[in-house]
Amino acid sequence: MNVDSQQAAFDDHHDDPGDLPVMRARFEHNGSPRYMLYTIKRHGFDRDHGFHLDVELVSDELEGGVETVEARLQDGEADLIDIDYISTARERAEGASIVAFHPYGRTVGGLVTPEETDIEGLTDLHDYRIGVVRRVDKNWILVRAACREFHGFDPEETATSVEAGSKVALTRMLQDGEVDAILQFWPIIPEITETGPFREVFPVADLVQRLSGTDRKLPVSTFLTSETFLDERTETVRRFANAYRDAVNLLVEDDDLWEELGQRLMTYDDPNVVTAIRDGWRDMVVRDWDHETVEGMEQLFDHLLKVAGPRTLGVDQIPEGTFRPEVTIR
Repeated sequence: MNVDSQQAAFDDHHDDPGDLPVMRARFEHNGSPRYMLYTIKRHGFDRDHGFHLDVELVSDELEGGVETVEARLQDGEADLIDIDYISTARERAEGASIVAFHPYGRTVGGLVTPEETDIEGLTDLHDYRIGVVRRVDKNWILVRAACREFHGFDPEETATSVEAGSKVALTRMLQDGEVDAILQFWPIIPEITETGPFREVFPVADLVQRLSGTDRKLPVSTFLTSETFLDERTETVRRFANAYRDAVNLLVEDDDLWEELGQRLMTYDDPNVVTAIRDGWRDMVVRDWDHETVEGMEQLFDHLLKVAGPRTLGVDQIPEGTFRPEVTIR
C-alpha cells in the first residue's frame, strides 16, 4: 500500500488542534510505528492527554546519507521520529541535536531467502550475495557482530553485501533474484513469506539477546525529538508517552483492531499476514524503560563496538545526553 493511501487513513482522524500543543510525527510508511500512531489518532488518545499529534507518513529513502525521517527531525520539520539507538548515537556524535526520550521496541529484522536455498544459519553466509538497506543498517551490523563473536568470520569479507537504499527496493532485489538473501525489517517479512516462495531463516532479535547476554527484552529503537523541543515542550513529550502506553495496551489486547489495521495500513490484508504482523509487533514492543534498561542498551553497544569496531558502527561511543529516560519514567 502506497504512502498516499495510508496517509488518507490518518487524515480521516486528523482534526483541528485548536489550542492544544502540537507534536509533528514523521514516520516511514512501511514502518511498524504506524500501527501505534493510527491507534492514537483513531481512539483520540492524543486529545485525551492534552495534545495534538500531527502524523505524516514519508518514504524510507535516503536524503543526504540519512533516512528521510532523520532528515526531517534534523531540519526542524518534525518533532517526533523513531530510529535505532546506534544510528542515534552516530548522528548525535556528528552534531545532530537529537535525544532519545522513550523506548519503542526490538525493531530488528530477519534473514529471508528463497525456499530452495542452502542457507540455514549464520555459518552458511559465505560467498552469497546478501541484500541490505545500507551497510550501516543495524541488522547487518548485528549479523556481522554475531558471526565474528560466535563463528570467527566477518561476512562483510566472506560474502558480498549489496545495498538497496530502501526497504521496498530490498524486497524487489530478492524477488528479482539479484541477491541470494536479504536482511529485511520484521514487519515486511510476513508480506514476503506468506505471499511468495520465501522463508525466514532466523530473526535478528535472537542475535540481539545472544550478544547482550541477558534475557531482558532490550529496545533497539527509541522515540526521538530535538533537544530544543524537549526543553521547551517537556510536558508535551510526557503526554505523548502516556498516549503511547494507552495505544500499546489496546494493541496488545484487541485482535479486532488489527483487522482494521490490516485493511487500512497493510499492503496485504490476508489474515495470515495480519496475524503474523500482530504477533510480531506484540513480541517486539516495549512499554516503558528505566535506568537498568538503558544500562543494558549501553552494554549491548559496548559489545557491538568490541566485536564490530567503530568503523562498522560508525561511532565509537554513545555521546553523553543521548538517552533521557528521566523524562518519561513513571
